[in-house]
Amino acid sequence: MEKGPLSPDQFTATQFDSAEVKAAFGNHFLHFVHSEFNRSLFRKPFYNRLSMCFSHIAHYDLAGFYDVWFADDESRLNFLHHTLRFPCYGDPAYTYSDVEREIQRHILTTSLVRQYELRVAAAVRSREITQMERLQAKYLASQPAANNIPQTTVPAQPVSRLTIAESMSEPVQASLF
Repeated sequence: MEKGPLSPDQFTATQFDSAEVKAAFGNHFLHFVHSEFNRSLFRKPFYNRLSMCFSHIAHYDLAGFYDVWFADDESRLNFLHHTLRFPCYGDPAYTYSDVEREIQRHILTTSLVRQYELRVAAAVRSREITQMERLQAKYLASQPAANNIPQTTVPAQPVSRLTIAESMSEPVQASLF
């Protein structure tokens, strides 16, 4: 059993898993999150249980699940938000709802969410500054100075009423129906 903040006496055994197994899953979950979602810790048994917790779906396989939730900081932040929003349904004698609640409680006592929010904000800012610089280079650098723009205006010629009336001599439309 992995060491961690969760102990078996916090959990109710199910028909299929002991309180020790539930505590081991919870501790592995927390270790995985604190390791910044280290890919080597995302093994098949952990994936199998995690895909059944917090209202997750399997995403077809282990690699697909990892790619959806842990590929980058924005995905990881979404995972943490998803984990915290889940209402932990079910009776602990039949589900891992007791483990889910303890995991949520632990995440809320850390600064993990805030750390990922800051990382994501910095990444967005960096992308936007890069895009702004690219657009400025494209549009502002090639723009001629205002005083160098040649004057190409054509003097306006007055239009008389007669010219307008003469242009209207032919009907444009014979019938509306």
